[in-house]
Order: sequence, then structure tokens, then C-alpha cells
Amino acid sequence: QVQLVESGGRSVQAGGSLRLSCAASGRTFTFSIYSMAWFRQAPGKEREFVAIVMKSGGSTFYEDAVKGRFTISRDNAKNTVYLQMNSLKTEDTAVYYCAAVRFGIPRRWNEYDYWGQGTQVTVSS
Repeated sequence: QVQLVESGGRSVQAGGSLRLSCAASGRTFTFSIYSMAWFRQAPGKEREFVAIVMKSGGSTFYEDAVKGRFTISRDNAKNTVYLQMNSLKTEDTAVYYCAAVRFGIPRRWNEYDYWGQGTQVTVSS
């Protein structure tokens, strides 16, 4: 059984920073062969792609609204993916989910193989 567990979400003022973590585990889950992504879902909106880091960690891709503010990274030795979020805006308020995919660079949430339960990020003005 594969588990992805997010942490680090909390309330923060606009302009502040947060670092989210997602720890992966599972007897049959080999973290290093999965690309890892972050999605977010605000109330009343669809789950949207935020960023993805490829298997080796060498390539990353971001949704336009977070480019230059968010940084995704991974530590394959710790089976963990991170999302460093700087210059937070109120529109970044959402539940943030991490997800794992074996192949490709999908932008749609339903193309991913595994999901975490999410962590709430609230940015106030």
C-alpha cells in the first residue's frame, strides 16, 4: 500500500513563506522512479496543477501563476518532495496535494497514480 502524507500547511500572512513536505512510503513503492507533483484545490474550484519534479530531480515545471515564487524539489534518499512557497498571495489559499506519476508530465489530476490527503494553506491579507 502506498502512502503520501503532506505536512506544513498552516495560516500565513500575504507576502510570507511556507514549505510543504510530502513523505512517501509503501513496501512496493519505489520513490525514485516516480515523478512527483503538487496540486491545489480552492473552495468551489477544480483541482489544479501547481508544479512537478521529474524522477531524477533535474527537471521541474510550474503553473504560470506560481513561477518565480514556488520551488519544487525532492530528496530521493528521504522519499520526500517539497514545495517552497514564497511571496504568498491570498489567491494561493487552497488545500495542497502531492501526487505521484510513473510516466509523463500530466497536468490533469486524474492522470496520477497516487495521491495524498492534502494539507490546508490559508493566506490572509
